[in-house]
Amino acid sequence: MTRDIFRLQGFDRRTTPARPDLAAESLRGRVPAQRFVAPAPMRVRAEWTDLRDAPAPDAGLDTQALHGEVVDVYETTPDGWAWGQLARDHYVGWLAAKDLAPRAPTDERTLRRVAAPRSFVYPARSMKTPPVAALPMNALTHVSDDDGIFARVEEGFVWSRHLAPLQTYEPDFVAVAERFEHAPYLWGGKTWQGLDCSGLIQIALQAAGIDAPRDTDMQAAAVGAPVALRDDLSGLRRGDLVFWKGHVGVMRDDALLLHANGHHMQVASEPLAQARARIAAGGSFGAIVAIRRL
Repeated sequence: MTRDIFRLQGFDRRTTPARPDLAAESLRGRVPAQRFVAPAPMRVRAEWTDLRDAPAPDAGLDTQALHGEVVDVYETTPDGWAWGQLARDHYVGWLAAKDLAPRAPTDERTLRRVAAPRSFVYPARSMKTPPVAALPMNALTHVSDDDGIFARVEEGFVWSRHLAPLQTYEPDFVAVAERFEHAPYLWGGKTWQGLDCSGLIQIALQAAGIDAPRDTDMQAAAVGAPVALRDDLSGLRRGDLVFWKGHVGVMRDDALLLHANGHHMQVASEPLAQARARIAAGGSFGAIVAIRRL
């Protein structure tokens, strides 16, 4: 028995907490597995943690879970790996168990979202003290006190203006993505330290209050509405998402594309016509397959 059976039954292994030996209790009767278990609700206590496709430090990096994010854990191994599903985008994989903590009852009135690309956590209300951590955009943290300059969070003190209430969103997701220009490219990454093409789109949309799946094929199927692609690339506008098979970027205006890519090895801006020609010539992603408009 292999994971292929889940694909054949209409389940995507990336978002289905099921293996031949173990599956979520909620999937009993829907997928084959040797045993079914209820999840243990956990949260990410590290700044962020990698989600991998196998329980090994050199296994492929699929995505990352950010500080405060909820994870339903179905198995923890003796050598320190947790297999679970992210609550935010439902991705399934292996995480370092040391980066997780039990999820306690939460009061959403005190919960804040990090609204800056990266925000340092200080041990005192002073930017002159050595930071003890740095939280990425869309990380979640509880605030117990805020003097308008620094907010006391679980980990220390954060610049108040770097935090936003949960229901306060950015008005322009493209402007959010633009803040990451020149950030390094990292396959599977979702932070200023490194991010990939679909990670850039996902975090920008989430900051604007728009739920988005993780990978390019998922986003092309679920985000926005289709727009006809013209041969001369006319008719595009700011915010349009341009998809290749395995790649995505966002239009800054009617001609300029912003995307995290392996050619520049960073988040870069360039004319769409230039990117289309280079990508087609390279052969990896081929031609543009879809345009989606929110």
